[in-house]
Order: sequence, then C-alpha cells, then structure tokens
Amino acid sequence: MENLRTPLNNSTLPEVIAQHAQRMRINILTMLTKAKSSHLGCSFSVTDLLAVVYHSFLDIESIKQQRLDRDYFILSKGHSAAALYAALASANIIPEEILSTHYQDGSVLCGHPMKGALPGIESSTGSLGHGLSLGVGLALAAKHNKQNNKVCVLVGDGECQEGSIWEAVTMAARFKLNNLTVIVDYNNLQGLDITDDIMPGNFEDKFKAFGCNAISVDGHNIEALLAAFAQTGKSDKPDIIVARTHKGHGVSFIEDKIEWHYKSFSPEQFSLAHKELCP
Repeated sequence: MENLRTPLNNSTLPEVIAQHAQRMRINILTMLTKAKSSHLGCSFSVTDLLAVVYHSFLDIESIKQQRLDRDYFILSKGHSAAALYAALASANIIPEEILSTHYQDGSVLCGHPMKGALPGIESSTGSLGHGLSLGVGLALAAKHNKQNNKVCVLVGDGECQEGSIWEAVTMAARFKLNNLTVIVDYNNLQGLDITDDIMPGNFEDKFKAFGCNAISVDGHNIEALLAAFAQTGKSDKPDIIVARTHKGHGVSFIEDKIEWHYKSFSPEQFSLAHKELCP
C-alpha cells in the first residue's frame, strides 16, 4: 500500500479507494486498541463511505489550504471520530504519524472531533443531532456568498431519531440547498437496540417526503457509492444518500454485533482482527 497517494485514474479508482479503505480500517483498529477505546463497530461501518468522500468527492486541496470557499465535511455522529482521523490521514490532510496519539494525554485527536484541532475537523460533535444543522448553515452561507463549494454531512441512523435532524432537513429543502449532501450510515444497530425496531419506516421515503432527493445504496460497494455521489447537485434539492452498511464491517467476528458499539479489543482479538485485515 506504499503508493496509495499517487495520482489516480478513472479506470482504477474503485480498486484504489478500496485499498485506502482497508488501510483506514487498519489504522482505526490500531488507534482504538492502543487507546483501549470503543466505537470500533460504528467506525468500521463508515470507513468505505469516508474513503469515497475523501478520494473522489471533496476538493482536498481547498481543505488543506483552509480556504473560505473550501469543501466541508461534518461528522455528525462524532463517536466515529477514529474513522474521520483515518480518512484525513488517508487523504494526506493530516500526517499519518499523528494517529498514534489518538486519545492519549495532550492529543488533539480526542474521542470525539474537536473543531479546529487540525485542518478538516470542522465541528465539535458527539451530542447527536447537531451536525446537520451546522451543515445546513454552511450550505446556506455558501449559497448567499455565491460560492460553489460542497457541504457533506454524515449522520447515523439512530441519530435520525433526533427532531433536530428533520428540522434541518426541512430548512435545507426550503432553501433548495443542492450544495448539501447528507449520508446516512444505516447499519441498523445503535447503542442498545436495532434501529428499525425503535424507528420503523423507510428512510428514503421519509427524506423524499421532506423535499429531498434520496437514494439507497450499498454502503460497502465502492462502485455503487461513486455512482450515487456522481448524481448529487443535479437538481434544486438537497441530496440524501442512505447507505446500507454493516456495523463492524471488515472483521468477521464483530460484524453486525450490537455489543461492538462499546467494547474494545483484547490483545488476542486485536491479533485476530489484524490478520483478517492484513491476510
């Protein structure tokens, strides 16, 4: 994987993004195990999504330069911060070496994102339901200033039980924020239960009813994700990508296991998971 940051071409893009995602998972595994921290499952469910976002969708140079008209990404489900840090390193926005400091004394790579700690960390999130409102404000400001930058927000499926999510979506549709793309990490497992049991109904239909474009896609299929992102910004509505994912995707013995929202790996489990990710 030494050459992952070389220029890409369209014919190899899905394969190279998949390699980035695999490297991100290894970094997430290492970070969280060293810190004896949790949220492995929800970090692995968003890894492929973030690999596509940072290697095909956002203008990375504008983020590195911290331009006022830069593209923005907000991780509203802030408990997946390790995945965000791994993505920022994968895109060469932050140095990969800093990942080893995650959750250590004095580190800016906290358990949840801390706004302004490093380029690309645009908001402090963790109290669920707030990130999308921030994204709507950024998208509305960009429209007002006649800027062409993108705003991308990733929310959790359980997070969508917060009323503030739907208030933000209503405003986004009202102001025709087609510069806003919302990704729903639909892994159907939240902290203590199954999402569909707590909030029944079709996500795609709900977002359409609120005036958005919405599509469902396999959140681990790189080609399908690339096709979904390619369809954004083509109407006068905000775009919602409902990504069907698996909690813990990439490590067989934690995949779709609800307890891996909070558990951390033992040394033996780390060894087993590392062998799966580095066969």
